[in-house]
Parts: sequence; C-alpha cells; structure tokens
Amino acid sequence: MENHGQKRSAHEQEDILDGVQAVLLDVEGTTTPLMFVQEKLFPYIKTNAKTYLNSHYGEDECRGDIEELRKQAEADKEASVEGVISIPQVADDNKEAVVDATVKNVTWQMEKDLKTKALKQLQSHMWREAYKTGLLQGEIYDDVPAALKEWSSEGKRIYTYSLDNVEGQKLLFGYSDKGNLLELFSGYFDATAGAKTEKDSYIHIVGEINVKSEKVLYITDLPTEAKAASDAGLKTVVVVREGNTQLSDDDKQCFFTVTSFEELCSDDSHKAKRVEGEHKGAKHEEASQVDGTKEAVHAGEEAAD
Repeated sequence: MENHGQKRSAHEQEDILDGVQAVLLDVEGTTTPLMFVQEKLFPYIKTNAKTYLNSHYGEDECRGDIEELRKQAEADKEASVEGVISIPQVADDNKEAVVDATVKNVTWQMEKDLKTKALKQLQSHMWREAYKTGLLQGEIYDDVPAALKEWSSEGKRIYTYSLDNVEGQKLLFGYSDKGNLLELFSGYFDATAGAKTEKDSYIHIVGEINVKSEKVLYITDLPTEAKAASDAGLKTVVVVREGNTQLSDDDKQCFFTVTSFEELCSDDSHKAKRVEGEHKGAKHEEASQVDGTKEAVHAGEEAAD
C-alpha cells in the first residue's frame, strides 16, 4: 500500500509494472480526452434527445428508457430534490407531453451533473445509434493503443472503470478513431461497482477479476481515485494530460505520475516519472556537481601543461 505522504525514488517508479497481472483504467482524462465527453458526447444528447425520443417512441427499448426516467423522477420528488421534473405515464395518446417532459428531465439531470442509472441508460442507447451511423466516433489518446497491445501481449489483463455504463464504454472503444479496440479488454466496470473515490469499490473489483490487489495497477487522472485504489492495496499511477485538473505539488510527490502511456511501456526511454518530482531536481544537482568536477579536472590538466 502506498504511503501518500512519503516521497519516492525514481527507481521505485521505474518498477511500477513489476509483478502486475492486471491493469485497471479510468476512461475520461486517462484514455479519452475530457473535451470529447464535454463538447461532443453530452451536447449530442441535449441536442438530439427530442428527435430520438419521437423517432423511437413506439419501440420497447425507448419506452423502457422513459419509464426508468419516470421512476427516477418520482424517487427524486419523494426525496424532495429541488427542481425535479416529473414525467407522465407512457401512452400513445400522450406522446407529446411525455417526450417534452422527458427531454426537460434529461436536460435538468445533465445540468445538475447527475449520474443516475436511468439517465445513463438512455444516453448509451442514443450514443449507440450515433456511433453506428457515424455521427460520433470515440476519441482515444494516441499513446493508448500501443500500450494496450503491449500489456495484452505480455499477458496482462486490461479492464476499464468509469461512471459511464458498460455499454457506453464498449461503444467508445469499439467505434474509436483508433479502430476497434475491444479485443484488448478483459472486462469493464461502471458505477455499479461503487463510487470511484471509495476504497471498497476497488476491493470489489479486485474480487471480481480474481487478482491479488498488489498485482493490479490502476491508472487515473484523479488523485482522489488513486488514493482510494491505493488504500485498497492496488498500485496506482496518475496520468497528467493537457486539459485535466492540475495536480498539486503534494500530489506529484505522493503518486507515481506519467504524461503518456509510453512511459509505462518497455522502452527504457519512456519509464514512469514525476512531472515535477523531487528526483528530477536531485538528478539535476548531481549532474551539475559532475560537470563542476569535470571542469576542475580540466583546469588542473591545463595548469599542469
């Protein structure tokens, strides 16, 4: 288990993959740009919800999605959630009222950044259609596919863990701008595994994949998630990418960090390192001392000549 207040050596970081049998990956900000989710996936739902519901209203799946959202709205109302928008019972003679209320409810949930199962179910069904028709294409960081292939070829099992439901994750990697990557994954976990900032969630996942916790590496962009995983006994790496939440100096000292999955591959030039870790400064100081020694020796040789 990691000691979050203790600084680590470069050597310890280089050995982060030693003994790892399974890699557990966060998605947003780790394998996929946050901007893709915020500027493409979510806006697609808000823009197309009414059209989608009108087009598929007569289908069992769509009616099931609306019914789940209606039940969630009832539960929210009973819990006195502020601003909740109720949805009428699904009926053929009440289609317009049902669709309008459903669209308003979906928009309200998304604006409040709610992560209900009912909302995610409708979203994944809408995204499925968009992916299959080419209106959406999953975005994956350039350094991710090669790393996945290397880990897979080494016998490491690869899993994802995201608040997005399993279907949404499969769509993202199955219809990605890097091709269909699904064959590289052994499984997927979503919010049903528990909160990503809770230790018990990772204990549950480790139990599901049947690998000892110390042999599982969790890669995420959020230190709060890394701490929870570390408390559960997993190895952790925090990936630092443009557009992600900036790490504090303490975070950089307490967690292994990389700026690319390349640093977690076999090429020695890409070993894991801190973004601004103390060991860099130590190496710089050591190099300066060596340079100074060389200069002194050189000066002595000139004097002797």
